[in-house]
Amino acid sequence: MADKQVLKDLHSLLCGELVRRIQSGEATPADLNVARQMLKDNCIDQAALEGTPMLRLAQSLPFDSEVERKFGT
Repeated sequence: MADKQVLKDLHSLLCGELVRRIQSGEATPADLNVARQMLKDNCIDQAALEGTPMLRLAQSLPFDSEVERKFGT
C-alpha cells in the first residue's frame, strides 16, 4: 500500500491543479467533474445561502420554479 504521505501529497497536488485550471478558465468539463467528485468524496458541500456562489449557480439554472421552491428565491 502507498505511504500515507505519498497519498497526502498526491491529494494536495491534484487539488492544487484543479484549482489552478478552474481559476484560469482552462478547466474542461472533465476537470470540473473530477473536482465535483472530489468534493463529494470528501463530504464537502455548500448550502445555497444568500450571497453564495451556490445560490448564484442555482438561480442561473433553467428551473426557476424548482429553485424558488427549494431555495426560497
